[in-house]
Amino acid sequence: MLSLQGATVRFGARAALDAVDLDVAEHETVCVLGPSGSGKSTLLRAVAGLRPLDAGRVRLAGRDLDGVPAHRRGVGLMFQDHQLFPHRDVGGNVAFGLRMHGVPKAERAARVGELLELVGLPGAGRRAVTALSGGEQQRVALARALAPRPRLLMLDEPLGQLDRSLRERLVVELRELFDRLGTTVLAVTHDQGEAFALADRVVVMREGRIAQSGTPLEVWQRPADEFVARFLGFENVAEGTVTGEAADTPWGKVPVPAGSPRGPVRLLVRPAGVRLADPADGLRCTVAARTFRGTHVAVRLQPERAPRLEAACALGDAPEPGDTVGVAFDPAEIVVLG
Repeated sequence: MLSLQGATVRFGARAALDAVDLDVAEHETVCVLGPSGSGKSTLLRAVAGLRPLDAGRVRLAGRDLDGVPAHRRGVGLMFQDHQLFPHRDVGGNVAFGLRMHGVPKAERAARVGELLELVGLPGAGRRAVTALSGGEQQRVALARALAPRPRLLMLDEPLGQLDRSLRERLVVELRELFDRLGTTVLAVTHDQGEAFALADRVVVMREGRIAQSGTPLEVWQRPADEFVARFLGFENVAEGTVTGEAADTPWGKVPVPAGSPRGPVRLLVRPAGVRLADPADGLRCTVAARTFRGTHVAVRLQPERAPRLEAACALGDAPEPGDTVGVAFDPAEIVVLG
């Protein structure tokens, strides 16, 4: 459906988008993640026609979009701040794209009613958008973007201004809606949980380039390198030297997956792989802090002469700050980084 080939955008001497190749299949939902300045929003704007390419190509359904203005690209856009028209009611906002395409009035009305039903706002056509909650405005913005039946729907931080509980609820609804409609979606977000819940494929960007692309499970279980691992929130990264089935690290001997390359490596130890034991067993650590994370407790451990470690403990099993514990490592939770 969508293909970027060597897509490059420069701001002066800096390449905000640096020769990016990316394909999005029909009916696929791809979420682009990355820190500020990584190029993810520039990528979205280049596909939408809001920012011209300095080099490369963008194709949509086989059509080269070079020189095609944004309003003729056949894409739907939904922004973080909704950008609804305050002087139009809900129905007028949803119908806007249909009016621009010359859709007859009766057909517009039917389509608006269908979409409002679809996004969970049945009968809301006459309501003022200024009287809506943030979540309701988000639904109206989505309905407006879907109204002209775009070949590609693009979302820019779609849930960024909503509170956490509402975001978590809406992301599930969006996933179900896109599956039902068969919509092809390219979304940009800084929220990892949102991306992993919404996407068929996650693309992590760094300094204008793609650092890793894969299913949410692939990216989470096997970060491509240290940058991706730390961006995902993993802190247990250290240098090591693999000899046989273990690596020598600042934390002592750490088991590595079978077939790991010999020699110097960077290792990721997932918090779930840091197993607490009796202080007489394994690496001796002091509990520096602990943080309640809802489903588990994150425990910060300070070894005597090594970098800190984070462990994930069951709610009832977390030790207290100041306690002394031993640490062992689960080889199933060790990743050798590229």
